[in-house]
Amino acid sequence: MQRRQFLSAMVGGMAVLGTTSARGAAAEGLRAGEGVADITPPLGIELAGFHKPPGQERRVKGIRQPAEVRALVLAFGPTQAAICSLDVLGVSHEMTVRIQQSAAGRTGIPAENIHLVATHDHSMPTFLTLRQWGGMSQEYMATVEQRTVEAIVAAQADLAPAELSLGKCRATGGSHNRTVKQGATRTDAEFGPESTDAERWLDTMLHALVFRRAGRKPDLVWYHFSAHVVCYADEQAGPDWPGEVAREIHKELGLRPSLLQGHLGDVNPGDGSDWRGEIRQTVAAVTPALKRAITEAAPVTVDCLRARSAPFNVPFDMERFEQWIDEYRRDPSKCASGPWVDAGFAADWYAGNEHRDRDVKSLPITLGAIRLGPVGMLFHPGELYSFYGLAIRRDSPFKDTLVVGCADGSIGYVPDPKAYEAGEYSAIVVPKIVDLPPYQPTAGREMTAAAIRLLKEVAG
Repeated sequence: MQRRQFLSAMVGGMAVLGTTSARGAAAEGLRAGEGVADITPPLGIELAGFHKPPGQERRVKGIRQPAEVRALVLAFGPTQAAICSLDVLGVSHEMTVRIQQSAAGRTGIPAENIHLVATHDHSMPTFLTLRQWGGMSQEYMATVEQRTVEAIVAAQADLAPAELSLGKCRATGGSHNRTVKQGATRTDAEFGPESTDAERWLDTMLHALVFRRAGRKPDLVWYHFSAHVVCYADEQAGPDWPGEVAREIHKELGLRPSLLQGHLGDVNPGDGSDWRGEIRQTVAAVTPALKRAITEAAPVTVDCLRARSAPFNVPFDMERFEQWIDEYRRDPSKCASGPWVDAGFAADWYAGNEHRDRDVKSLPITLGAIRLGPVGMLFHPGELYSFYGLAIRRDSPFKDTLVVGCADGSIGYVPDPKAYEAGEYSAIVVPKIVDLPPYQPTAGREMTAAAIRLLKEVAG
């Protein structure tokens, strides 16, 4: 079926994958199921991801490609977990909790075992507060919440015995570190015990989880790659480069892959010749890498499924925040460009923050982890700089670890200390956009250490 025909066949916006491939008996214990729901936005609502002053908002004028929420439910014995990939810019913690609780009530899957991962798509709306970077439609948000729950319910109903295979391939040219000059970035191929956040890094590795299912159930593919979803900046809605990659893989292999976003804080798609990311470069690099990862995936033995979560407080830099307040209070006319974006943005930020409670010195978040046999997965709500994602993978107790960002909420960028020293966009502007004080320059290191502790806990 063509993608559009497939989506139009959904009942109430929700469907279970319907292609088939025969398989023999799967490894005892593991079961996997998938559900899909259409979340294509209505015309006229705001798109997110780029600065647009009031009155100049980007609004959906057309649909480049339908958008989806895809849910994967895993089961081993009595334990179940769900992972959702949503073609949206981001979800808030509050939205996450509502979906987790609703899905838990309908499926019996513990709420803390349900993870929502935004692809961070800049050609779609947002479901978190962003100052002049895209507004929220409450009606559309309610629709996406409902259909996400329906997709989880459908995925659970689709459970079938499965064997897990893991494939890996470097997608060179599919991403670039936008904070350094072309050719100056060090990559995961060089990353080792002595690597530090004094340098900027790039993770070129693509991981594919392939669930080969028994009987006439279709095989499932969920892959992990690190790159902003930001190729388009027009007013056409759709899943951007992940949608194009999915279309190509479906055409070539008959499978519909789902993206789990990685450490994208300093990473844009494409080879770097276009700072934002050129769609053809990205698809031309990621598609063959994913195809190879799928076709060469090797079976792994899944002997357990475990899920754990842990609280973590991201520390605020309140001294820097007070400096920003004082700078604007002294002379607003000097706060009209650069780190202040423009005069209207700066005035709006100041009005919303001059009376902020100074006793709140950190942001509480939840880190999540899943053990799927020998494979570890770490879920966090940040846009980590690449070093920290690579460090988590390096120091994880698992041979293979997927560090999944933009998950279960969104807290914006988690940069390295150099970003604060240099006054980079991620460290100085983005906190104002997401309406939070800046983080301590060492927050990324602390969050990385907490993530590694959680992975060790779930490893047992």
